[in-house]
Amino acid sequence: MCDESNKKPFPFQISSVCPRNLTEEEKFKLEKDKNFISEFKQNKLENEAQKNWDLFYKRNTTKFFKDRHWTKREFSDLFYEEDEQTKDCKTILEVGCGVGNFLFPLLKEFKKLYFYACDFSIRAVQFVKENSLYNPDRCHAFQCDITCDDLSKEIPPDTVDAVSMIFVLSAIHPDKMVTALKNISKILKPGGCILFRDYGLYDHAMLRFGPGHKLCENFYVRQDGTRAYYFKTDELTLLMESAGYNCANCEYIQRETVNKKEGLCVPRIFVQAKFIKSIADKVNSSQPIEVNKTDECTNGDKQEENITSKEEGNNTDIQVPVVLDNCCYAQVTSEVIKS
Repeated sequence: MCDESNKKPFPFQISSVCPRNLTEEEKFKLEKDKNFISEFKQNKLENEAQKNWDLFYKRNTTKFFKDRHWTKREFSDLFYEEDEQTKDCKTILEVGCGVGNFLFPLLKEFKKLYFYACDFSIRAVQFVKENSLYNPDRCHAFQCDITCDDLSKEIPPDTVDAVSMIFVLSAIHPDKMVTALKNISKILKPGGCILFRDYGLYDHAMLRFGPGHKLCENFYVRQDGTRAYYFKTDELTLLMESAGYNCANCEYIQRETVNKKEGLCVPRIFVQAKFIKSIADKVNSSQPIEVNKTDECTNGDKQEENITSKEEGNNTDIQVPVVLDNCCYAQVTSEVIKS
């Protein structure tokens, strides 16, 4: 049984390391889908990863994602009330910045933040730089493949207070994840943190995939060629520890998405976590990044699924506590889409 002892007041967060229990129909569907995509097609997807993300931003421009105002609530320990006496300026790196939905709301609210922002897509970085809120004195955006481009060539080693990885690690091939995390460690201060949110095991988006989309266990390709990995909390913790981070917290988040017009109610499962770079683990900035020589250096970025409606402007989040299938989840948000 999961521990229900750490319930919190509004917005009602209940932490757990338990994945969602599947229905018999869902179990049957996953067990039936055992065949992986051919090695030839997988290599093609890896080699064309950047092109696929550039095409994604060409199609959707800046309209696909909403600004992520929830990040201040979910990662509240990173931020503080600013006044005229506040002198400390925090430096943040956003990995997989997209078009700036995390970056710009925070720059607007907090005057004592400096942002580095990188993305795999050249087109996405260009959208960031064209934004009216982009100020080179307060942020620096650049294109980067974090699996093989040395971050310390753009950012001085051991200078970043926090790194955000929001729906980005899931787009990287599992074989390259540790390399990417070690690359990030080079520019993160000892004691600095990674703020993490990504797809969780048995998310509704994972269960929607039909045959012919499975790359390997829990790793799938979408119709547009972009990819997504669905994490288990214990697996993610081990991955981070192998890259030199300590786990501060790592939990599942249940988000219930409701479409009244179509009569749909689907469970979104995310993993939210905070990992700390060991104070004793100071990375040598001259040390080269380990790259798998057999693979081309390609990488995905991030994509948060828009499942039930494209009318994102009508979405309303209602925070409610819940216990499902005898297992508590970190947070339940009922997203009601007005018809």
